[in-house]
Amino acid sequence: MLLVLDLKRPTADPAEPVKQLLQQAQTAWGGETEVGLALGARIFGTSPRKPRQLTTMPTFRGDLLDPQQVHGDVLVQVTGASPAKVEEAAQGVLGTASVWQLRWRISGFRTDNRIEGGRGLMRNPFHFTDGFGNPDSDREVWDRTIVRADQGEPAWAVGGSYQVVRVIKFATELWDKDSVDLQERIVGRHRDGRWLDGTPSGEQPNYRADAQGKLTPLDSHVRLAAPDRRNPPPMVRRSYNYDRGDGDSGLIFSSFQRDLAGGFEAVQKRLESEALASYVLTIGGGYFFAPPPGGAWLGLALGSGPV
Repeated sequence: MLLVLDLKRPTADPAEPVKQLLQQAQTAWGGETEVGLALGARIFGTSPRKPRQLTTMPTFRGDLLDPQQVHGDVLVQVTGASPAKVEEAAQGVLGTASVWQLRWRISGFRTDNRIEGGRGLMRNPFHFTDGFGNPDSDREVWDRTIVRADQGEPAWAVGGSYQVVRVIKFATELWDKDSVDLQERIVGRHRDGRWLDGTPSGEQPNYRADAQGKLTPLDSHVRLAAPDRRNPPPMVRRSYNYDRGDGDSGLIFSSFQRDLAGGFEAVQKRLESEALASYVLTIGGGYFFAPPPGGAWLGLALGSGPV
């Protein structure tokens, strides 16, 4: 579950309310739930402490962003195996957040959630296995997601990660009218993850041998997302399905990267011409910064003292 909060009133020093929220999040963290926190651009105001690339999420071509479910001062993510325990932890965070107001929230789930080859996989609402593009080693996850000391970021941000959230509505009814063969050519994979050129799902296809896109179309999702599968985009995904009824269902896309421009934004710009665009619509989300582990960053990031 994602809870996106705003301060009820502006403050010159947001460190104290964020500290209280962090403490409550840590209290809600238990054996059955985990709670994480990330910061939006507005919480920093004009402070030079703000992570260098952190802005409010722009509108990309094809987006139709709902003002009531986009952006926010703080993102609280609550995860767990039991929906009841997740809701209990979320209420625990909200119940004591007297200086905060809920901006928007959304609940998600991972259908057929599993680990294969070191990768976390699930089945998305279009019936395709999702997650094969993620790395299978902790070292590669670190290399793709964690801000380094040589990036020109504020010192406190080193060890953190930029988080992108996108609420993407899927036209599932329209999609299901197409043949499986057409769906697989639009995605660029078989439903179970195998590549269209016959390459096993755990290996990388040779797009150079299919330069005209006869096997894997040039406008397929996977080919545009990562044109060079041996040099994948520097980001890691952890997405969830959602279903709010009345046809409002889809994907809560969530990615982590050390560099927004080289990670999510580079991929998103390539996807503007994908065939899949006719079946999906981004309606919400935001850019956030997940700080380094622990709370030592708090005063350095949001304090009112010298930088």
